[in-house]
Amino acid sequence: MSFEGKYNTKSPAVKRLMREAQELHEATEEYRAFPLEDNLFDWHFTMRGQPSSDFEGGIYHGRIILPPEYPMKPPNIILLTPNGRFEINKKICLSISGHHPETWQPSWSIRTALVALIAFMPTPGNETIGALDYSPEERQKLAKKSQSWVCDKCGKISDLLSKHNTGGNILDPTKATKNVDEPKIVTEPKAEEVPSTSSSKIKSPPVKHPVHISMEQSLRQRLVNPNLIGNSSHQKTETVASQSSLFSSSNDMIWSILIVLLVSAIVLLVLRRLLFV
Repeated sequence: MSFEGKYNTKSPAVKRLMREAQELHEATEEYRAFPLEDNLFDWHFTMRGQPSSDFEGGIYHGRIILPPEYPMKPPNIILLTPNGRFEINKKICLSISGHHPETWQPSWSIRTALVALIAFMPTPGNETIGALDYSPEERQKLAKKSQSWVCDKCGKISDLLSKHNTGGNILDPTKATKNVDEPKIVTEPKAEEVPSTSSSKIKSPPVKHPVHISMEQSLRQRLVNPNLIGNSSHQKTETVASQSSLFSSSNDMIWSILIVLLVSAIVLLVLRRLLFV
């Protein structure tokens, strides 16, 4: 599909989204996301509920609406599947969503938002915008019902995490990227990149590399527990402080040596005058 005349292919947002669409083209065991054919800035996503939580076994579907200034501004996230944690058809309030642009980082991506959303599901709602606090029993019932939920644009959502051919209403990023320049923006660390594929004959989703899994776990911990980020900053501050202390000590030593030399020179001059008088 060509975007000439519809999108400005020189736009940083368009380049970035086309790159992410290519990277997220293949489904993983936990999530999948793709832009709709008629709107590059309107994505649908599917994700599994976190194991060992009230949402285990659930499959949840939603929308990610991206602003024209993406990735400088955060996306808005909407859940479409009843789940007991977030209200449906309403923009939810998270540190990775449009409700908190002050906490968003341009280096984050749609993948980051999905990983964080899965991690946020089991956390308390705390009466934030779009939050719900259903009982574990109610959430488990909704998790079972979610497996048969059908999106009017994407079809049965339980099939989206295993099938690669999702129908004609979803953009094929492999074909679309032929007319788009490679973006110069670095979206994510190399260890987290997912190799793209242009083959539709692959029948099984790619196996995650252990490094990729460990990075996702670390990312979830950092997004859910901001103290971890603060600890990192504290360690950097301590390192700078220790370096400053060493620098200060070396300066004190130099000044001490200079003072000793100056005093010695004065003493020699006094002795020389006394001896020659």
